[in-house]
Amino acid sequence: MKNYSDWVGRSETRHDFATAAPLVGLAALLDHDATPPATVTPLGHWLYFLPDARQSAIGADGHPRRDEGGLLPPVPLPRRMWAGGRVEFLAPVAVGAALTRVTTIAAIRAKRGASGDLLFVTLQHDIAADGVPAIREEQDIVYRSAATLAPASTAPTIVTAEGDQEPAEAIRDIVPDPVLLFRYSALTFNAHRIHYDRDYARHVEGYDGLVVHGPLIATLLVDHARREISGLTPQHFSFRAEAPLFDTSAFELCLAHSDRKLRLWAKAPSGRTAMRAELRYRTD
Repeated sequence: MKNYSDWVGRSETRHDFATAAPLVGLAALLDHDATPPATVTPLGHWLYFLPDARQSAIGADGHPRRDEGGLLPPVPLPRRMWAGGRVEFLAPVAVGAALTRVTTIAAIRAKRGASGDLLFVTLQHDIAADGVPAIREEQDIVYRSAATLAPASTAPTIVTAEGDQEPAEAIRDIVPDPVLLFRYSALTFNAHRIHYDRDYARHVEGYDGLVVHGPLIATLLVDHARREISGLTPQHFSFRAEAPLFDTSAFELCLAHSDRKLRLWAKAPSGRTAMRAELRYRTD
């Protein structure tokens, strides 16, 4: 695979405003009353700086074609997913604030996995609200080889991990139907076809069904914590996707306390952990 080390350090700057409408939509999606908040909901910053590629620049998978330039390198591996990330909440973001995001390619790592070649790209996002540093985030993107088109049940995963060693203190069931996935795609202007085109997801990328967005699962986990702990204010959140979840069956959001922080995980019907997360927080 080509060495993309010369792309490390490249950056771009984008601007936006912390408008209320997407946050109201997110509240409705999470099954809360759609009341405009005073500050941006935790992980609500993912509703800003949305992709804006012209329709003619969109590739077969729904992402912008990589030959159109831009920040990310022209990786030939056809499949792309958000594999995990780390978010540090530095200051509240008031609704209406002017936002600036500086994105830098922090690292590029090639690996060989059971399903073929993998390329991990880590982006660092520094977000300021009205000129004040508010969020620092690292986002891990993984590029993968084409699917083998083996039976969907054998679709490859990113990471294999051991099962959880402690019981959950709080569990919430989520039914990820196509409407839920569509609404999140609409909020984030995410056109990746694995989230709404069942034929594409199954027959091109080799999945069991429509794939639940990684950032949606992460958002649901943080929301689960906020439902369980009154006045919770996140300080640091990290998550890692380990296996895909699909719209074909419900999954569980799980929570347990561990050494003055929360362990969170999403569990597939098989009992396998699909995403693990850790949340450090304070209470008001």
